[in-house]
Amino acid sequence: MLPAPGFHHLHLNSVDPSAAIDFYVRQFPRSAKTSWGGLPALSAPNNVLMLFTKVTSAPPTSPQTAIWHFGWHVTDTHASLATYKDRKDVTLLPLYTGDEGGSVLVSSDTWPSVNKTPGLTKAQIAEAKAKGVQPTRTGGFSYMKGPDNALVEYAGNHPVERFNHVHFFHDDPFCAQLWYQTHLNAPVVPGRTSDTPVTETTCKVPRGPERSWPALERDGMFRSPSAAVIFGDVAFPSYMRQSDRPLVSSRGHLYDHIALSVADLDAWIAKLRGEGVTFLEESYTLGNARAVMIEGPSREAIELVEAA
Repeated sequence: MLPAPGFHHLHLNSVDPSAAIDFYVRQFPRSAKTSWGGLPALSAPNNVLMLFTKVTSAPPTSPQTAIWHFGWHVTDTHASLATYKDRKDVTLLPLYTGDEGGSVLVSSDTWPSVNKTPGLTKAQIAEAKAKGVQPTRTGGFSYMKGPDNALVEYAGNHPVERFNHVHFFHDDPFCAQLWYQTHLNAPVVPGRTSDTPVTETTCKVPRGPERSWPALERDGMFRSPSAAVIFGDVAFPSYMRQSDRPLVSSRGHLYDHIALSVADLDAWIAKLRGEGVTFLEESYTLGNARAVMIEGPSREAIELVEAA
C-alpha cells in the first residue's frame, strides 16, 4: 500500500496576496513570507505552506464549499486574544453561548464541553448552570476574520505555534472519512469517528437533531456526526453541512483547494484511476514539481504534488 501523503499546502485566492501573507505573519509570527512554485506563499513552522493566487475581485465565500476554515495552534489562546484586541486590523468574532444571546471571544470562557466534539446542547447548558459548573478559562478556541473574509481559528494551549487543521463540511462525514481512508490511505484521528466500524453501507448517518454552543451562529451549530482524518500533522476534522443546500465545488472560491505531497505521483495516478476517482486536471507542472488535481467526496479540489 502506498504511504499516506503528507500535507503540502492550502491554496487561497486573494485580491492582494502580499497583504494577506503579511497579515498572517503578523498574527502568527513563527511563520514566514516566501514563495513556492512561482506563487506568493506563507511558510508555517511545521513545514507546510499557504499558497496564494491573485484575483481581480473578492473571491466568493458562498455558496458553501466543503472547506469551512483553517486553524493554527498557539501557545496561549488568552494571551493571543489580548494581543489581537490591540490590533486595529484584526476583527475578532464572537462565539455565542446559547445563553439568551450571550457570547465570549474564546470557548474556554463558557461552560466546558462534555462531548467528544466541542459544544453543549441546550439541555447540557441548563444542567451545567444548575450544577454551577464554571469555565476553565484555559486554552480553548477562538476565531478572527482574515483577509478576503477568511475564517481563521486559533487554539491553545499548545507547545508550539503551527498550522494545524483545515476544517470541512461534508455531505456525509463518515462516508467522506471512508473515502479519504480508501483512496488516500489517510489515518483516522482517534476519538473523532464512529463508535462502530464504518463501511459503505453504514457510513450515511442522519444529521443530529440538536445544535450546540459555543458557536459562530447565534442559533448554534450541528456537530453530529463528526469525523476526522490526518495527513502528517495537519488534521481534517469535519461536520455535516449545516443546511440542506448541496455543497459546491471549491474551485474559484476563497479556499480553492488543498494539496497533499506524494513521493510517486505516477503510482498514485494509477491507483486513483483504477478506483474511479474523478480527475479535475491531468498531470501538469507546478514550479519544479508535477501535480494532478482530483475531486474529493464533497466536491473539494485536492492537488497531489510530487515531492522532490
